[in-house]
Formats: sequence, structure tokens, C-alpha cells
Amino acid sequence: MNYHSTRNEQLTASSTHAVLQGIAPDGGLYICDPARLGFDWRAALEKSTLDMAADILHALLPDFDDMPALVRASYKDKFPTSDLTPLTPVADKYVLELYHGPTSAFKDVALSVLPHLIGAAAKAEGMKGDVVILTATSGDTGKAAMEGFHDVPGTRIIVFYPYGGVSAVQQAQMATQTGGNVKVCAVRGNFDDAQTGVKRIFSDEALREELAGRGYFLSSANSINIGRLAPQVVYYFRAYGDLVRAGRIQLGDKVDFTVPTGNFGDILAGWFAKCMGLPVGRLVCASNANDVLTEFLRTGRYDRRRPFYKTTSPSMDILVSSNLERLLYLLSGDAAYVASLMAQFSEQGWYQVSDELLAKLQESFGCGCCDDAGAARVIGELWREEKYLCDPHTAVAWAVGQGQTGDAPMVVLSTASPHKFPAAVLGALGEDTGDDEFAMMEKLHDITGAAIPANLRGLEGRPVLHKDVIDKTAMEDYVLAEILK
Repeated sequence: MNYHSTRNEQLTASSTHAVLQGIAPDGGLYICDPARLGFDWRAALEKSTLDMAADILHALLPDFDDMPALVRASYKDKFPTSDLTPLTPVADKYVLELYHGPTSAFKDVALSVLPHLIGAAAKAEGMKGDVVILTATSGDTGKAAMEGFHDVPGTRIIVFYPYGGVSAVQQAQMATQTGGNVKVCAVRGNFDDAQTGVKRIFSDEALREELAGRGYFLSSANSINIGRLAPQVVYYFRAYGDLVRAGRIQLGDKVDFTVPTGNFGDILAGWFAKCMGLPVGRLVCASNANDVLTEFLRTGRYDRRRPFYKTTSPSMDILVSSNLERLLYLLSGDAAYVASLMAQFSEQGWYQVSDELLAKLQESFGCGCCDDAGAARVIGELWREEKYLCDPHTAVAWAVGQGQTGDAPMVVLSTASPHKFPAAVLGALGEDTGDDEFAMMEKLHDITGAAIPANLRGLEGRPVLHKDVIDKTAMEDYVLAEILK
């Protein structure tokens, strides 16, 4: 099975090459049609999480040898249980907890696998030299990527994050990251500036050729890389299987999912699961005050020319949702049309999809938004009424999920530990906060009894190893200097 660019079906690649390259040469994203895989979803549901993951990843990435061994190596000793992502009943919904990995964020599920995929892809493609991972992060991807790639032979990783645009805990996680192959740099700007800079570097053929001539090959750990997106499909199957086993649904019943998302990768994984046969009902896209996706799903108009808000859910503070491009291709089947939309977006900052395409979007996708005040209300209510503690991103999703109608069970994806955002959570509980997020983390534990994840405890005492801050226009020079020094 070949992948191809969302903007040109003639630009094809094997799954190993697509993972290794990260982004297509024309700036498009590599895509296959998951509906054509002939995947046996019923058989997958009967398997353990790791065997299920191997089946799903083999279907999506068929050119990799011995996927079961890759999966086992990826998750060995990284999660407290082999189920990886527990499903917890809360009130009239179910919360899919995705944050029990080594950095307390949902990105761990995929970024535990990606280093192994890239290593195997480099071997399969006969590549000589180092793979250089370039990543922009809105808070969680960077740390999870570094956790996966640090000191992995044959790789180097450079992470960019928005200066002042992540929580103190998230910044400390990145700034204290060890590893001889790791660099972290803050960018003066927002996440979209950092992400645009990374995409620009990937699209610079002259730069890529120069680096290749020196033995370096660029790749990405963002969800623009299909190797990062594919493992996220697994937890939709896991959640559905858990509901069947618990007797909450019958096999074949539909289940709705509400997903807090800014870059659209996490919810797109749910669409992949649906295309592969899983009885997914509505996929509800939950936005914070940066509600560009909510407007798009309601009107078909995507317009990034709007105020940018720093919120208590910073991993969703995004105005340019890269993975939406994949969905536009899958629903339209027209690469030339997608290319024209992306060209208009690049030049003018907006595009409008056809009425036909908007109708297709609205058949399967719901949407809604929730500001910081609404998220705080949810955090407080869930703790007081259910004794369930959640972070602001999960609270946004819960609030949006409450506004949905329908008879199908609702699963709310929980993407981060509440201890990563102690100021927002404490404030929502009516407690004094202060200026020290690490003291707040301890206070949150004292008040609620919720255990602080081991990877976060003592974080403030670790030495700061990364202090670089640059302008957004200096990213290419920074990459060259770090790779070639």
C-alpha cells in the first residue's frame, strides 16, 4: 500500500518512507485511505492492547517488519499497566485517561512508538547518517518526543516551543531534559509561528539536500508524521473494547467521542478508527477560546485571522490545525482541490470549503467551545460532585460533551494529568494559588489526595539545561548551527 501527498496523488511513498520523511516534498501530508484496508475490527477487539496495537499499526504501516516486536519494545516498562489507557466511568460519561505514560500527557501513547518506527524505517530505507527530528510543541509533544528520542543512536532532536506559551511545569519538563542528542529552544511567538517555521524548514529542498549531503535526514515527531498519528488510533479501539467487555454496550453499538484538540490529530485518529470499521458515532471537536475549528465545522470557513488567546489549556492554543488537511482529502478525494485550499490559506489566511464538503463534515463531526471560566466550572463541579479531578483540556471536552444530544454512550478523552496545570486546577477548586507552580502541585495533592506522577515530582530541583530563546525568523539558522556545529 502506497501513501501519497494530500496535495498530489502522484507523490507516493511506502509507509516506511512516509514515516521517515515526515512530510511530503510539496508540503502536503502523507495519507492513505483507511477505509480500504479491509481491517478485521472485531478480531482486534478480542486481543490484548499490545496485540491490538500491533494489528492496527501493521494495517496502517504495512512495510514495517515484525510490528509486534516494535510495539513490545516501544511500551516496555513505560506505562503502569499493559492496557495503557484506562477507561473510567464518571457521572453519565466515560473518561478515557491517556496520560499515564512517562510524561503525563496523551502524546506518550504515540511518541513511545515513533522512535522505534523511525529507526526501523531508516534501516528499511537503507539510510546512512543521522535522522534529525524537528518538532514544534504547544506544551506536551516536545517533552514526550524528547523522552522517546533522547540518546537513541542515529537520531538528534530539536524542539521549538512558544516563549511564555506553555505552563511552568511543561517548560520545566523540557528545559531539564537530558540527552546528548537533545536541543530545546523557545521561539518568540505562538505555537503557530513555531509550527510554520518547522514546516518551512521541511519544505526547503535546498536545505534538505545540503543536510543530506552532510549525512543528516530531517523528520518530524509532530502529528504531521503518519507514524505519530497511527498509534493514536489504538486507544479508540481499546475504549470501545472496554465498553463491550464491561457490558455497557453490545458489539456493533455506536459510541460517541468528545476530543479536546487544537491540531486535529487526536480527533483524526478517531476518524481513522471509524473508517477501519469501529462503530464510532459522532466525533465531537472541543475547542477552547481559540475556536477556529468550531467555526469551521459550523460554517465551512477556516480563518486564522483572529485574536490569539493564551488560555489555561495551552496545548490547544492553536489557530492552524495541520491534520485537518488529511480529513479534507479523505472526504473530498481531490488532491488538486486540497492543494488549492492550502495555497489560498497560505496566501490569504482563510478558505471556504464547498457546501457538499461541509455537509460531509457535519454528518460525522460535532463541535463546541469552552472558555477558561467554563473549564474552571467543570473542574470544580466534577471534583465536588464526583470526586474526579481533571485538567483544563479535559474540562473543555467535558463541557462541550455535555452540550451534545444523542443516545450513544459518550467517551471524553482526557489528555493530561491535572498536576501539569496546578494553578488552573487549584483556582477552579476555589483555592489560593500563588506564583510557584511546584508548590501548587504539592498543595493540589494535599487537598485532593491525588498522587503526583513520579515524572513530575521533584521537577523544580533538576538543573536547567536548555535556555535558548530566538525570534521566529531565526529557526532555520538555529537548526543549521545546531546540526553542523
